[in-house]
Amino acid sequence: MNNEDFMSRAIALALEVPQFPFGAVIVKRATGEIIAEGYNQSALNPTFHGEMVAINRCAELHHPADWSEFDLYTTAEPCPMCQSAIEWSGIACVYYGTSIPYLQKHNWWQINIRASEVIAQTAFRNSAIVGGILEAECNALFDNAPRGIFHKS
Repeated sequence: MNNEDFMSRAIALALEVPQFPFGAVIVKRATGEIIAEGYNQSALNPTFHGEMVAINRCAELHHPADWSEFDLYTTAEPCPMCQSAIEWSGIACVYYGTSIPYLQKHNWWQINIRASEVIAQTAFRNSAIVGGILEAECNALFDNAPRGIFHKS
C-alpha cells in the first residue's frame, strides 16, 4: 500500500460522520499494516478528534513502547491538540490532506496554530509532516459537509 491507499482509508472513515469528516489511520511503516483507526466522535467528547481516537485505540490494542515506527494519515492537518498528542506519543510522521488554512477559509473552526509550529516547539522529538495527500478528495469532504456548529456563522 502507498500514501494514497492509506489516505483513502482515512477518507472512508471520515465518511462515517459526514458532518465532521476527520478520519485517521495509524500505520506500521515497516509492514504497511494499519494498526489503529479513528474518526471524529466529538459529539461524545470534544477531545475525540479522529487522530485522538486512533491514538487511543493504538494504545489500547497494541501497548506500543516505541511509537516511532508508526505513521499517521489524517484527512485534515492536525489541530494543536492532536499534533501535541502525536508528539507525546512519538509517531514519526503525519500525512494529511486538507490544511488548516483551507478549513479556516471555508469557515471551519480552527485554532490558528499549524501542526508544523507544534513540531517546531517540540525539542524532544524529530517528527515530520507532509501535506497535500489526496488533497482534492479531502477538501471535498469538508466542502460537502453539512453546515454544523463548528462553522463560523
